[in-house]
Amino acid sequence: MDAFLPASDVDPRSAHERSAASPGAATGVRSIVAASWRRCAASDIRPDGSHLPPLRSDPEELDARRYAHPLHGVLPLFRDLLGTGAADDGHVFAVADTDGTLLWVEGDTPTLRRAERMRFAVGAVWSERKAGTNAPGTALELGRPVQIVTGEHYSAAAHAWSCAAAPVHDPGTGRLLGVIDLSGGAGIATPPALAAVRGAALAAEAELARMPRPHAGNVVRLRALGRDRALLEHAGQVHRLSPRHSEIVLALALSGQGVSGDRLAVDLSEREVPASTLRAELTRLRALLGPGLLGSRPYALLRPVRSDYAEVCELLAEGRVGEALTRYPGPLLPSSEAPVVVEHRRCLEQQVRGAVLGSGDTGLLRRWVDASWGADDLAAWAALTRVLPGGSPQRAAAAARAAALDLRTGVPPQVRRHAAWLQRSRS
Repeated sequence: MDAFLPASDVDPRSAHERSAASPGAATGVRSIVAASWRRCAASDIRPDGSHLPPLRSDPEELDARRYAHPLHGVLPLFRDLLGTGAADDGHVFAVADTDGTLLWVEGDTPTLRRAERMRFAVGAVWSERKAGTNAPGTALELGRPVQIVTGEHYSAAAHAWSCAAAPVHDPGTGRLLGVIDLSGGAGIATPPALAAVRGAALAAEAELARMPRPHAGNVVRLRALGRDRALLEHAGQVHRLSPRHSEIVLALALSGQGVSGDRLAVDLSEREVPASTLRAELTRLRALLGPGLLGSRPYALLRPVRSDYAEVCELLAEGRVGEALTRYPGPLLPSSEAPVVVEHRRCLEQQVRGAVLGSGDTGLLRRWVDASWGADDLAAWAALTRVLPGGSPQRAAAAARAAALDLRTGVPPQVRRHAAWLQRSRS
C-alpha cells in the first residue's frame, strides 16, 4: 500500500484525542501524520480547533501575488481536470503557492461557504506551520503527494474534511512552484482522489514545459473589476492607478491595436478634451509605468495584457457561469463615466447577468441577488422565485422582494442596479 494513503483500520480521531491530551504524543496513526503532528506541536498550533490559519488582508498584494504566479498560466488546465468534477460532486479544488497561501479556491458553492468557515479561502495561509497537518501544507513540507483524512488533520476544525494534494515543480529547474489540492467529504478519502491531484500536477508540469518562457515583465496584468482604481502589474511592480489613468489604460487595453489621440479623447469623455491635456496625462502615465510599455502614434500598450474582465468573458464563453460569477467582484471601474468604460461595463454586466438568469440555478441566482450590484435586480428576484420550492419561506421572501422592486417604475433596472451598487460601495 502507498505509504501516503490512509490505512482503512486507522482510527485517527481517537489518536487525535490522545495527542491533544498529551502534546507531541502521536501514536495509532500513519507515520507521516505522526511526524506532522509532532512538528505542529513544536510550532505551538492548538489542536482543539480554536486556531484558524492567518489571512492575508491586503487585497492589492494578494492580487499581485496571484496573477504574477507561474501557476496562473495553467489555471485553465486545473479547471478542466478538477474544477468541473469539484462543482458537480460537492468538492473544492485549491491552488497554493510555496508558503501555503491559497491563491485560488473553486468548486461547489455550498462547499465553498462551508470551507470559508474554517478559513479555507483565497488569501488564507495553509502551510503546516500555520494551519497544522493538512494535505496542501504537508505536501509542501514533504515535497510529495499527500492525502489527509478527517481526524488526521491536526486542527479539529478540519475533522469533517478530507483532502489530497500534490506539489507542482518547474519542469526546467525542478523548483517548487506550489501545490494543487482537492478538499471535501468522503469522496476525497479515496485512492482516485489522490490519483487525480497527482495527474493534475503532472499535466501542469507538462503544460509548463510546452509554454514559451517570456522575458521577465513581458505581460501586463490588469485588474479593473469592482474597483475605481485599476491595479496594473508589470515587470514585478504593482501600480495602483489614478481613476483617470485607469480609464486610459483600460481604453488602450480594449483597443488592442492602438488608437489615435482623437479617438482616445472621444473614448474618455463626451466633452471635448484638449489635445494638450491628454498628452500631459499620457506623459505622466508613461513616467509612472516606465519605458517600453506605452507607445504613441498610435497610443498603445506595447505588451500583451491579461485582465480580470477578459477572464470573466472567457469563462462565460466556455459555459462556466459559476466560475465567471466567482471572478466578478463588481462592475468595471464602477465610478467611471468615460464612454468606452460605460459601454464595456454595461456589456459585461449584461453577459454575466444573462448567463446567471439563463442558468436557472438557484445557487447562482442567490449569489447574484446577494451581491450589492444585484440586490435590486427585479428579473433576478423573479427568476429566483420561480426556481425555489413552492411554499418555502425563501420563495415567499424572494417574491416579496420582487413585488417591492416592481413598484419602482420609471427608472431602467440597469440604472437602478448600478446606482445602488455605487451607493453601497461608497457607504
